[in-house]
Amino acid sequence: MPAQRYTSMHQRPAASNWAAIPLRLIVGYGFIVHGYLKLARGPERFAAVLAALRVPAPALMSWLTIGIEIVGGLAILAGAFVILMSIPLATVLVVAAVTVHLPFGFSSIKLLAVSADGAQFGKPGYELDLLYLACLVALVLGGSGPLAVDTYLSNRTGKLRAAQRASS
Repeated sequence: MPAQRYTSMHQRPAASNWAAIPLRLIVGYGFIVHGYLKLARGPERFAAVLAALRVPAPALMSWLTIGIEIVGGLAILAGAFVILMSIPLATVLVVAAVTVHLPFGFSSIKLLAVSADGAQFGKPGYELDLLYLACLVALVLGGSGPLAVDTYLSNRTGKLRAAQRASS
């Protein structure tokens, strides 16, 4: 059987429309967990980290980052306002990559040793930040996929416009 060729995005297999779901689930959940951990440990502890990094207004930025991660993560998970929410989420990732992870190189996993206590790892590089950024870009360019608030809203808006045109 010859390989199928697709000349436009509209001709791709229907299964590819579902590719956004695992991206939304892992990226959304990841941001929620990161924000929740900062909140659970105390925003003042995260503010102290930001102050050590010379981030201006560390207390405000601590709360802002936590809010962006939790609210943005929930939005990505639901496929809601993905394009809009990707902007502050990407900003958090870029700032983290440049201020925290860049000095430690690319790799997020640096096995230093294995002892009786288990594996010992070094400080993480910016790899994970880039993976999250790539996933956000894929969601922005490829859409939220099925079972997403954005898809529901888009379909609803399209139906309303069609109804308005039909009644005109």
